[in-house]
Amino acid sequence: MQTSRENSDYLPEIKLPEAVQITSDLRDCIDAGVIVFVTPSTALRAIATELRQAQPNDKAVLLSCTKGIEHGSGMLMSQILGEIFPKQIVAVLSGPNLAGEVARNLPTATVIGCADQTWATALQDFLGRSRFRIYTSADVTSIELGGALKNVFALAAGISDGIGLGDNAKAALVTRALAELVRLGVAMGGSPQTFYGLSGVGDLVVTCYSERSRNHTVGKRLGQGEPLHEITASMKMVAEGVSNARSAWECAHRLKIETPIIEQVYAILYEQKPPLAALKELLGREQKAEGA
Repeated sequence: MQTSRENSDYLPEIKLPEAVQITSDLRDCIDAGVIVFVTPSTALRAIATELRQAQPNDKAVLLSCTKGIEHGSGMLMSQILGEIFPKQIVAVLSGPNLAGEVARNLPTATVIGCADQTWATALQDFLGRSRFRIYTSADVTSIELGGALKNVFALAAGISDGIGLGDNAKAALVTRALAELVRLGVAMGGSPQTFYGLSGVGDLVVTCYSERSRNHTVGKRLGQGEPLHEITASMKMVAEGVSNARSAWECAHRLKIETPIIEQVYAILYEQKPPLAALKELLGREQKAEGA
C-alpha cells in the first residue's frame, strides 16, 4: 500500500490520497487527536490493549466504527474501549456505509453517537462532507446494537436469496428482522426511536439487499449449499454476522427474548442445520397478530 497507494485487497482501483500515511506501527498514532478503530470486532480488545501499551495522547477522542458484540461478556465495542481507556472520550459511527461507495464519493449518510454532545458535534464538523452527511446522537448503545445485529439478519436475507425464496419472502423476512432487532435491542438497553434511524433501519436495508454486503454474500452462498468453512476461507474480508450471530444468540438466551431469526441463523452456522430446513421452520411458525 505504501508503494502502490492502493488497498488492493479491500478497495481495489481506488487511489489513496497523498495525505494518508500508511504504517503498521501503532506508536505512529499516539499523538493523534482522533483515533478511529475499524478492526474486526473479535480483534478490537487485543488491538486496543496494544495501543494502550503505546500510551496514546490521553486527550485523543476514540471513534469506533467496528460493529459487534463481544462473545461471553456481551460488551459493545464502545464499552471495551471505555474499559481499556477509562479517561478517554469514546464515540461510535454507524449507518448504511458500504466502504466501496464511500471511497468512490457516492452520497452517504451516517450517525455519530457520543454521550458528550460537544464532541459529537466536533466529530460531525471534522468528518462531515457534502457527500458524507453526518447526524449526531447521544444514544451510543442503540447505534452500536443496530450496527451489530443487522449483520445477523443480512445473513438470513442472503440465505433466502441463495435458496431462491423470492422478493415477497425476503421483504417479509427483513420486516420481521426489524421487529426482532428492536425487541432484543430494547432488552439490551437500546431505544426504539434510534433503531428506526440510520444505524438501524438504514443499515439493515443496505446490508440485506446489497450485493456488495459481505454478510449478504455469505448468506447467499450458504443458501446455495456451500459449507461455511469454505466460504470464510475464500474471503479476505470479515463477515461480522458470523461471529455476531453467536453473541446475539447468547444475549437473547440470557435475557429470555424470543428471536426466531437469530435462532435459525445460529443453528445454520453452529449446529450445521440445513438452510432450507431453517427457513421452512421460520415460515411454518404459528400465525399470530403482527404486533405480537
